[in-house]
Amino acid sequence: MTTNNIHWHQALINRSDRETRNGHRSVILWLTGLSGAGKSTLAHAIERRLFEINCATFVFDGDNVRHGLCADLGFTQQDRTENIRRVGEMAKLFTEAGIIAITAFISPIIADRERVRALVAPEDFIEVYCRCTIEVCEKRDVKGLYAKARQGLIPEFTGISSPYEPPQNPELSIDTGTLSLDECVEQVLAYLNLKQIIN
Repeated sequence: MTTNNIHWHQALINRSDRETRNGHRSVILWLTGLSGAGKSTLAHAIERRLFEINCATFVFDGDNVRHGLCADLGFTQQDRTENIRRVGEMAKLFTEAGIIAITAFISPIIADRERVRALVAPEDFIEVYCRCTIEVCEKRDVKGLYAKARQGLIPEFTGISSPYEPPQNPELSIDTGTLSLDECVEQVLAYLNLKQIIN
């Protein structure tokens, strides 16, 4: 496929203008961890708190994205990589719109997460490792996915028959297995304040 006839159209309103209007910087908060680690729950709780202080936010949830943007993808490693690539590109566009993009994806492969990180400036990507033992994740598993995976009914299930590569140097590592939801949210907000992303 050739891209010779495709050109980037420069917007009249830039990211800095949007950030000034919103009263905060735009970043990607990339939550990663095993299924059941609390990524989606934490992502939406963070968004609620940021919304309450008038921040412009949006949560990209793993299941929700697969209903539309990535409905054509399965769960092979190649499809998972493409899933993360698409979400990364969307999250980047949201930062250009001045929005805090919060993502909740297992995103088990380091290289896939690093590919997203490379799309934006270093200070624009905040990797949040939702650290939780597989034992706790299994106890929380309301969908019964771990049980099905252990029975061989779900192939390539992360943590059972497919690997999860924990972040090596995440900006934040949060023990979602033992801390309360409020404590987890407070850690994220404290980091955002420290880095002057929000006031």
